[in-house]
Formats: sequence, structure tokens, C-alpha cells
Amino acid sequence: MSQIETDSPGETERPTREAMLRGFRGRCPACGEGRLFSSFLKVADHCPNCDEALHHQRADDGPAYLTILLVSHLGAPLLLACYMAWRPSAMTMILSFGIGAVVLSLLLLPRIKGGMVGLQWARRMHGFGSAPEAAAS
Repeated sequence: MSQIETDSPGETERPTREAMLRGFRGRCPACGEGRLFSSFLKVADHCPNCDEALHHQRADDGPAYLTILLVSHLGAPLLLACYMAWRPSAMTMILSFGIGAVVLSLLLLPRIKGGMVGLQWARRMHGFGSAPEAAAS
């Protein structure tokens, strides 16, 4: 993997796409080997493989917002299409699409959060890759 020099001396550009894909898979954005999460949504403080500090991440509400956006934009047209095609009862629609939305949300949320942590790491946001004295001020 080749790294490109940036404007700052001694720093190399981090591949954004690769870091986001690693995060999406639940792996460390730096090495791609260590686990990113210590539990379902808790990001590990350090990578167990390369010891990269991951505690800088500030994903906050972004992954939840994107998860809701994706699930609703996938579910609404499907809900309409199913209703128009088969006319199921209201209870059938509520149960099937309610369960589907919960399952899809639980599947997408950690992946989207991992991708966001990878993006933050690649772009050196929130203290990722900065000198300790710069991060402290």
C-alpha cells in the first residue's frame, strides 16, 4: 500500500475508502486486523493488534441518523408495494415491517458507526493522528 505525502511534513495521507470499509467490517481502520468494537456499539480504546488509539472517535448521533434514514427509505417503498400487491391486514403489516425495521437497524447500526470511525481516522478528525500537545490544547 503506497501512502501519499501531505502538506504537513512527516504525515502521510490515509486512504479514506479503505479505512471506511475496514470500519464497516468492524475492524481497526489503521491495520484492518484488530476488532474495532469491544461490545455491540462500544468502540475499543485501542486496537488489540496495532495499538492504534481509537478513543478519539466522536460518532455521536450520526450513525443512528443514517441508520434511520436508510431503513425508512428502504422500508417505505417496500411497504407501499406490498400493500398494493397483496393488501395484507393492518396487523400483518405492523408486525412484519416492525420486526423488519428493528432487525435491519440492528444490522446496519454497528456497520455505519464503524464506517464513520474509519472516516474520522482517515481524515485525522477529533485527535486521530495529531501530536499529543496539539490534541491537548
